[in-house]
Amino acid sequence: MAAFKEIEGGICAPQGFSAAGMHCGVRRNRTKKDLALIASEKRAVSAGVFTQNLVKGAPLVVSKENLADGYASAIVINSGNANTCNKNGLEIASQMCELTAGCLGFDAKDILVASTGVIGAELTLDAIGPGIRELSRNMGDFSNDAAEAIMTTDLVKKELAVEFEIDGVPCRIGAIAKGSGMLHPDMATLLVFVTSDVDITPEMAQKLVSADVCDSFNMLTIDGDTSTNDTLFFMANGLAGNAVVSGAGEAFDTLASVYSWVTTTLCKMIAKDAEGATKLITVNVSGAKDKQAAKTVAKAVASSILVKCAVFGADANWGRVLCAIGYSGADVDINKIDVEFVSKGGQVKVCENGYGLDFNEPTARRTLLDDDIVINIALDEGEETSTSWGCDLTYDYVKINGDYRT
Repeated sequence: MAAFKEIEGGICAPQGFSAAGMHCGVRRNRTKKDLALIASEKRAVSAGVFTQNLVKGAPLVVSKENLADGYASAIVINSGNANTCNKNGLEIASQMCELTAGCLGFDAKDILVASTGVIGAELTLDAIGPGIRELSRNMGDFSNDAAEAIMTTDLVKKELAVEFEIDGVPCRIGAIAKGSGMLHPDMATLLVFVTSDVDITPEMAQKLVSADVCDSFNMLTIDGDTSTNDTLFFMANGLAGNAVVSGAGEAFDTLASVYSWVTTTLCKMIAKDAEGATKLITVNVSGAKDKQAAKTVAKAVASSILVKCAVFGADANWGRVLCAIGYSGADVDINKIDVEFVSKGGQVKVCENGYGLDFNEPTARRTLLDDDIVINIALDEGEETSTSWGCDLTYDYVKINGDYRT
């Protein structure tokens, strides 16, 4: 891991970025912000990754087109309405870009757009239009407001920033994210916006985000549902003044290492704030014969409804872990699997070589009563590893999603 330090400022920490957030009226609750704007003073190299769901929100279609040249100047985001499965969705998304561009003095093709919220509800510009005009007049170091404005059922804002060096030049990365339900590998129900003042080519920026997502957000799972609006945008305006990162090498490796810390930290923050969740579950797999097997096992266990329920109830029902591995589709030798549960409350090995151990139940329960649970799985077939993040399944998850639309 490259050296870095955490700093304040979120997406406004890198040079040349400003942001703002407000309640404009998309959401009925006036105490909830629902519109955010992020802008770079210099046209920025930009890259993105999107949901794998065949049903995609209109903003994704428009943003993909605007990202084709690898540059963007601003991002406009609304919460409360996903602008998905709407007859005029593409028109609304395009008009959001045009309004933002007009207010900020940019080209509409340099605006990215994202939406999150209820699917299938009509969205108009009646509230968004005036909101964009107001936000554009009040841009500043308001990352916190932007982070709040993109939230839906989130209870906690996800925001961070770091400073590091490339070839001795100080550089920064800032990020905000949202997501707490409808989350599953292959880009989950989340919006992630990452800013940086690093100088990098469009090709290497896309390589950065596309490679990283395989080990970060694609390893995050809450409930098995892959959303229609998952979006990650990365913008880098080059104002740090480092030598441009144009290919593989030490500079790119440093950037990738720090960027990975940012994204995996966001994954943990999102999983811990999942709808109704009381516990973060981290599944570490080691000793796999290949990377795909490690990922498959980790995701299967983190996604298992029965494992989630057992963790919620502090029940060391390790057989559910083995069961999830067995149906995962990974080619593993079940007679070599070891499993242990770890937390600040304790550590207990429950399975060795595929068979149960005579473990101390009170110790196991103390371990699983913690709010940060680690499940370590050793396959003893190779050197590959992988990690997946999830959460427990609680009564509140059902309550939240039982009346989400109404």
